[in-house]
Amino acid sequence: MTLKPKDKAPDFTATDQDGKVHSLKDYKGQKVVLYFYPKDNTETCTKEACNLRDNYTVLKQKGIVILGVSADNEKSHKKFEKKYSLPFTLLADPDKKIINDYGVWAEKFFMGRYYMGILRTTFLINEKGKIDHIIDKVESKNHSEQIMEMWGI
Repeated sequence: MTLKPKDKAPDFTATDQDGKVHSLKDYKGQKVVLYFYPKDNTETCTKEACNLRDNYTVLKQKGIVILGVSADNEKSHKKFEKKYSLPFTLLADPDKKIINDYGVWAEKFFMGRYYMGILRTTFLINEKGKIDHIIDKVESKNHSEQIMEMWGI
């Protein structure tokens, strides 16, 4: 499935770093940043998460909810959250259901080899549950700025 702007965002249910269950429908009426990243505690993923952390207050003031998703489990997410003081929700998707529903599991090429992995992608979902924008060329160090620019904030 290839999602595009104006599509209804696929609903999901997953647990966060504290074991709390979240569904997309829980956030109806709010803007949601649903960002997919390959792995906790890796260099680029850490830069991306810390950029979102550093701009979290501004995003929250604009009514934006941030949900990070990777195939890591709750325990890994908890360590990542604590180590970098991340103030937002990290959803565990070890069975890759959300990852597949959003079409971000694909073949990648790195250091001369092909492998399957998560494409670093961010979906900006509006208050009605529709996709406003998709950022497929995420700039980890400037991710918050990309989000604000796309939403005209």
